[in-house]
Amino acid sequence: MTFAVVPRDYDSTPERYRLGIGISKAYSSHDLCGRVAEQLRGRELVLDVGCAEGVLSAAVTGSRLVGLDASMTLLRGHPEPRVLGDAVALPFRDGVFDAVTAINVLYHLPDPAVALREAHRVLKPGGLLVAATITRTDSPEFSAYRVRVPSTFDAEEAPSIVESVFDAVAVDAWDAPYVTLPTRETVRDYLLMRRVAAEAAERAAAELPVPLTVTKRGALVMGTKAAYRH
Repeated sequence: MTFAVVPRDYDSTPERYRLGIGISKAYSSHDLCGRVAEQLRGRELVLDVGCAEGVLSAAVTGSRLVGLDASMTLLRGHPEPRVLGDAVALPFRDGVFDAVTAINVLYHLPDPAVALREAHRVLKPGGLLVAATITRTDSPEFSAYRVRVPSTFDAEEAPSIVESVFDAVAVDAWDAPYVTLPTRETVRDYLLMRRVAAEAAERAAAELPVPLTVTKRGALVMGTKAAYRH
C-alpha cells in the first residue's frame, strides 16, 4: 500500500485551516479537544505538538501547556508559552513533560515514528502521548467527490505505529454523525478545508441534499512511556 504525506500549507494558506476550525465550532457536536483534555487530567506539564493557534490550549484546564508549531503564521495566535519548532527535532531536553499531544498532526510527516520517538524522549517516565487522527473512511458522504490516498498516520495504522515506540497503547475511537452542514455554502467550505479541488467542492454543494449530516470517523491513540524500574 502507498501512503501519502498530507501537505503542510499553514504558512501559505492559513485561511484553509481557519475555515476548518470555524466549521467545527459552528456545525460539529464532537468536542475533540474536550476528549483530549479528559486524557490529560492530572498531567502537570503538557507539550502540544502542532499547536496552531491554541484550540487545545483553550480546552485544557489544570495543566500548564506549552505550544509548539512549525508554522510561525499560526503560532503567533497561540498564547505563551509557545515555541517555534518541528515535531521530528523537539527543542527540549529529555524527560521534561508529563504529556505530549499531537492532534491531527502526524500525517504531515513521511515517517511519524521519528516524531513519536522524539515525544517519547521528552516525556518523563510514566508520561503520556495522546495522538489524534482520522480514518481513511472519514466523511463517507463525500466519497464520490474526492480520491483519498491513505496517509502516513491514519487511524487504521496509528495504533501499531505508536506501539512501535511506546510501552502501552490504548485507543478511543469514534464513528458517529457529528457534523451537520446546513447550507450548500457550508458543504462547499467543508470540502475546501479538506483539500478537495474547488470544482469538485462546488459540484458536491450543488448535488448533495442539505442539510447534510456527515459521519466522522477517527481515534485518539494513547501511548504510555514506561515508568522507572526499581
